[in-house]
Amino acid sequence: MNADWRTRYDAAVTIARQAGDFARGWYDRGFDVEWKVDRSPVTVADKGAEALIRRELKEYFPHDAFLGEEYGDEPGSSGYRWIIDPIDGTRSFVRHIPIWATLIGLEFEGEQIGGVAYAPVMGNLYRGLRGDGVYMDDRRVRVSDVATLDKALMCYSSIGWFRKAKREHVFLELASKTERQRGFGDFYGFVLVAQGACELMIEHGVHSWDVAATKVLVEEAGGTFTDWNGVPTIDAPDVCASNGKLHEAALEILNRV
Repeated sequence: MNADWRTRYDAAVTIARQAGDFARGWYDRGFDVEWKVDRSPVTVADKGAEALIRRELKEYFPHDAFLGEEYGDEPGSSGYRWIIDPIDGTRSFVRHIPIWATLIGLEFEGEQIGGVAYAPVMGNLYRGLRGDGVYMDDRRVRVSDVATLDKALMCYSSIGWFRKAKREHVFLELASKTERQRGFGDFYGFVLVAQGACELMIEHGVHSWDVAATKVLVEEAGGTFTDWNGVPTIDAPDVCASNGKLHEAALEILNRV
């Protein structure tokens, strides 16, 4: 195992806990909600948690690059880049729904190599490092062995995203082929794929900070993560994460005109 990868991964686990617990402090009391230009919400908890993550990581890794939802892009010279979503699921956060998490993804020379998703209200920390597997807390997890769509559970965030992209017809067709569907959005659908609790997580309208950490978790758990064209990228708005066995069948439907 690459020692530099491990050192950064261990730091990410510790700092994700710190930032998530900071955000939970606001979740448990009152706060104001601001609205960005794209009409997505942001709170003092989002901003404070990302500032904490950047500050702590810079202390240990001053030459690394950063990309975060709240404070944007910051170049570095080491080849490493941290991709941060301080509260993935802010819409849940502001409504006091516990399905939200602090996400920290780690890249090296453009490849996603590490990911941490800490859900403080739910009490779970998901972590994965390339070549080392995925863990929910201290238990190693893997994707399921379900091999047909008619036995699959499919997760998604909001049908509104598919409607905006004029792709609701293919989303509904895929949903009709699966056994069950659940609207577990944001990070949660991806970690459910990683732990074998569902087989598909279908998204549209994501940014790289939404999925950099969860891509590693899905892949290291034995699954597949791509855009709807089959490209394993975090830079597309459309995402299909699966247990691998159902991936091609799902993409075939999602790409129907």
